[in-house]
Amino acid sequence: MKCNGKWSKGISISLAAAAIVAISTLAYASSGGEGGSLSPAKLKDLLWRTLNFAVLLVVLIKVLSKPIANGLRARQQSIKEQFTDLEERKAEADRAYKTYEEKLASIDQEVSDIIQAALAQGQAEKERIIEEAKRSAADIKRQAEMAIQHELAEAKLRLRTEVANQAVVMAEELIRKNLQEADQVKLIEDYLAKVGTVQ
Repeated sequence: MKCNGKWSKGISISLAAAAIVAISTLAYASSGGEGGSLSPAKLKDLLWRTLNFAVLLVVLIKVLSKPIANGLRARQQSIKEQFTDLEERKAEADRAYKTYEEKLASIDQEVSDIIQAALAQGQAEKERIIEEAKRSAADIKRQAEMAIQHELAEAKLRLRTEVANQAVVMAEELIRKNLQEADQVKLIEDYLAKVGTVQ
């Protein structure tokens, strides 16, 4: 449930950003810009491109959300299992300590010095095992948090790269489809004019 809320919020933010870009572009184009105003057909084309980009972004988020969530869920389960194992080891240490205590209580008075020494040793061992278990738990938790942060950063980077690559491919396809011979001639003339002014 929480995951769906986060993704819905992410999609809403993405759509809002796409709308702001579209409105800004339209406002810039209608105000004259540097190259003059755009025709209604070009404005409509620009709006469709922006909407296509927003839809692509939403689709990528939807497609990649489950694999990332599943990977994180599996990692979380692994960490829980490790914690359970540590708790069992701690319980075994407690049981062993109680067993030693019971055995020591049944020994005769004449071996009380041996009992005291064994009891002290058992207590130290218990504390050492508990401390070791706490340290191990803290290390595992820290490593898990670092691994989750690392995996999350890698997932974000992969998502950004895929979105950028897809946007470049779509832009190239749109330019190839929409660039006509007259536009090519105009681009070449503009470029030659700029080169001439530089010389």
